[in-house]
Amino acid sequence: MSATPLPAGEASAVAHAKNSIGFFERYLTVWVLLCIVAGTLLGHRLPDTFARLGDMQLAQVNLPVAVLIWLMIIPMLLKIDFGALGGVRRQWKGIGVTLFINWAVKPFSMALLGWIFIRHVFAPWLPADQLDSYVAGLILLAAAPCTAMVFVWSNLCNGEPNFTLSQVALNDAIMVVAFAPIVGLLLGISAITVPWNTLILSVVLYIVVPVLISVVLRRVVLAHGGPNALQRLLARLGPISLGALLLTLVLLFGFQGQQILAQPLVIAMLAVPILIQVYGNSALAYVLNRAFRVPHCVAAPSALIGASNFFELAVATAVGLFGVHSGAALATVVGVLIEVPVMLSVVRLVTTSRRWYEAQTV
Repeated sequence: MSATPLPAGEASAVAHAKNSIGFFERYLTVWVLLCIVAGTLLGHRLPDTFARLGDMQLAQVNLPVAVLIWLMIIPMLLKIDFGALGGVRRQWKGIGVTLFINWAVKPFSMALLGWIFIRHVFAPWLPADQLDSYVAGLILLAAAPCTAMVFVWSNLCNGEPNFTLSQVALNDAIMVVAFAPIVGLLLGISAITVPWNTLILSVVLYIVVPVLISVVLRRVVLAHGGPNALQRLLARLGPISLGALLLTLVLLFGFQGQQILAQPLVIAMLAVPILIQVYGNSALAYVLNRAFRVPHCVAAPSALIGASNFFELAVATAVGLFGVHSGAALATVVGVLIEVPVMLSVVRLVTTSRRWYEAQTV
């Protein structure tokens, strides 16, 4: 299948995606590990400093973390052209599969996996007072579909750019109205108290406001400088976004330093349900697309979008709902730790299996 040329308004949104991941992105897991070590050691050596940072709150929002989250999220949302929603009809089968995975399967499967592994299999080795918080963090992670890195994953597996752009724009639009109800429902089912005021505040702060800012800023930049100006702005903001992510991790692990040193295997146990979910959902999306005879250039990014998470939003919401010292915040950070190597392995799987996939779909 040949790709339909991108309209001018959409081309700038995906032009930033290269055929290889940038140096910092490729080794994100290494930087995250270094941040874990640095944050844990600093939290252990400077507990009073991190206690003061943790107490800097306004309306249950930790101000240092909130500022850093905005610096992460807004540059990523600038890459999204919501005008691409008009292209949803062109690949409705692939769009439908990904929507099904993202909103009908992934959050609910993660709630089930959290119940199995956190509350039962690993419960004897986890802090009893944090079990609910760990499950909540996993649910938050699964309820937020990935936004920015999907463009990179899609390009690495020769995905159809129109489909990727349309799907990401649609997911972000749905997230504005669906994230809070799904999170509230699953937390309630999991017998976890839902602080609705804080949940709604988190949605406004970390979804609605950044989306509005990014849409306005994107239009202004395109109107005055065109796609090249937008790409230059994204190039400048990229290091700031990554730096904010790493500094956030240092803060979060600093807040959690004592607990991590007391329970060093917590991170590995939290990674188990995340890994099962990523591989399970990507496989399900891939197989469903094959059953519907969707072209591989659409099925591959569909599997990737259905598996990856918007971990920046999950971290921000976990901190807002449960606090910087919570198990929920730690669980969402584990998602950051394994994101790049896991998604690269999924890219390899869908790429190397193309001949098998097309044996039935062509």
